Amino acid sequence: MSDLKLIGGNSNLPLARKIAKYIGVGLAACEIKRFSDGEIFVQINENIRGADVFIIQSTNAPAENILELLILVEAARRASASRITAVIPYYGYGRQDRKDRPRVAISAKLIANLITTAGANRVITMDLHAAQIQGFFDIPHDHLFSSRFFNEYLAGLKIDSPVVVSPDVGSIKMVRAFAKTLRAELAVIDKRRPVPNQSEVVNIIGEIKGRNIIIRDDMVDTGGTLCQAAEALAAKGALDIYAVCTHPVLSGNAIERINKSVIKRMIISDSINVENRNLPEKFLVLPCANLIGEAIMRISGEKSVSSLFDD
Repeated sequence: MSDLKLIGGNSNLPLARKIAKYIGVGLAACEIKRFSDGEIFVQINENIRGADVFIIQSTNAPAENILELLILVEAARRASASRITAVIPYYGYGRQDRKDRPRVAISAKLIANLITTAGANRVITMDLHAAQIQGFFDIPHDHLFSSRFFNEYLAGLKIDSPVVVSPDVGSIKMVRAFAKTLRAELAVIDKRRPVPNQSEVVNIIGEIKGRNIIIRDDMVDTGGTLCQAAEALAAKGALDIYAVCTHPVLSGNAIERINKSVIKRMIISDSINVENRNLPEKFLVLPCANLIGEAIMRISGEKSVSSLFDD
């Protein structure tokens, strides 16, 4: 794999280093800095001509993370890399995937267009908010699933009589597969969202009284929906409540809200860098580096990625 090159963006350098360690290579020498006026400057300080380049950068806020990814891809293209793969553990703007009201942008498609135009030849993502976002790209797209490492951890807990709960109807497909692997029953929370970042629990579909609960979702943002769902489940007689959310956006006072909630354990991945967030003991961060690293090695070696999902 002498032609495999990894470049880490600033959005999640700790994850990039873990991926490099798993693969057994170092991160390519790359200078990323800001000019005094705030403009981003990128220079790749080693030869990548003809190399298979993987650029690791989540696109969570601030929006500069997206711009940095685009400039890194552009720099690699002009440095004559043979193939450039944008590795995006968390695909920001993924919730803006459709026109659900008049005069709004489909921003998830716009970001896909920008990445392709910058020069990316391939994209790797994990747990997209909506799987159809894969179709927004006109280049090959590998969509990884965090359930691979979440399942392993939860199976080790040996939770008695588990019920996996989907926090909304849109997550049912992902949650059903998650429940099947854990040999757990399924329940669904029917909710309405009157305005963004606010929701109202309307009904709980499924038997949860006297059962241990695992709430499964692709991300946790403000934590309002999650905590409200947990309170509703507890009020209906649920026992221990675990929450498993892949992407820890954790905006506003989400950390404090979750810490004060009835949730027993908040399980997240490191797709977004949370090393400096001072997370309470209730939070558990599971690494996704091995999954992403394995996918990178298989893509670089022209091997099957779908076999990663075989039990």
